[in-house]
Amino acid sequence: MADAVERAYRTIRDGIMNGLYPQGAHITAQDLAAASGLSRTPVREAMRRLQSEGLIVIYPNRGAFVASWNERDIHKIYDLRVLLEGYAAEAAALEADEAAVAELTRLAREMADAVERQDADVVDQVAQINSDFHRLVIAAAANPRLDVALASIVEVPLVLRTFRRYSLEEMRRSAAQHLELVAAIAARDGVWARSVMTSHILSGRNALLRSFATEAASQAQAAPDRAAG
Repeated sequence: MADAVERAYRTIRDGIMNGLYPQGAHITAQDLAAASGLSRTPVREAMRRLQSEGLIVIYPNRGAFVASWNERDIHKIYDLRVLLEGYAAEAAALEADEAAVAELTRLAREMADAVERQDADVVDQVAQINSDFHRLVIAAAANPRLDVALASIVEVPLVLRTFRRYSLEEMRRSAAQHLELVAAIAARDGVWARSVMTSHILSGRNALLRSFATEAASQAQAAPDRAAG
């Protein structure tokens, strides 16, 4: 049963992460069970787990929906990320061993290379490397409670959406920030590491807010056209 729940959890979570189930989409245990090849019982357990992580919302008498975010949510999420991941970067500068620094260096260089190659799936590549990098920074901080606290705050669909809104220059700047963060951690300079992480997170927040404003303007412009039609 535990294996089935884990399979269901990963299948649904991957679907949310890669956009198969977009923000606000209505999802049912029946449809998810059919998609994953599992029974409804482990799927329901997986849905409860995803609800606790903030990836889906379950409303009485309405069902389950993929979580969606507005501008206020973005500000709150990123304010917490600045506090917690800024602390994680500072702690990592003091706690990270040489193996962690080497792996962070590898990931940062891999991201920079991916940005310059501009493969067809560059956004997915960069988002995955970014996720791995941030997880490693948090792990290097050597504070298990921090990992738990951030699990429900770092919304991967938001991160993916951020990179989809980035221009090439913004992607290059993000990659450069990762390289600078590694330099700060390797130098054991916690203040520098926190500063770089803060700038990095705020850049992502600003890109998301810009995309929300653009979408709102597009919807407002389309509304008169629909009314006229």
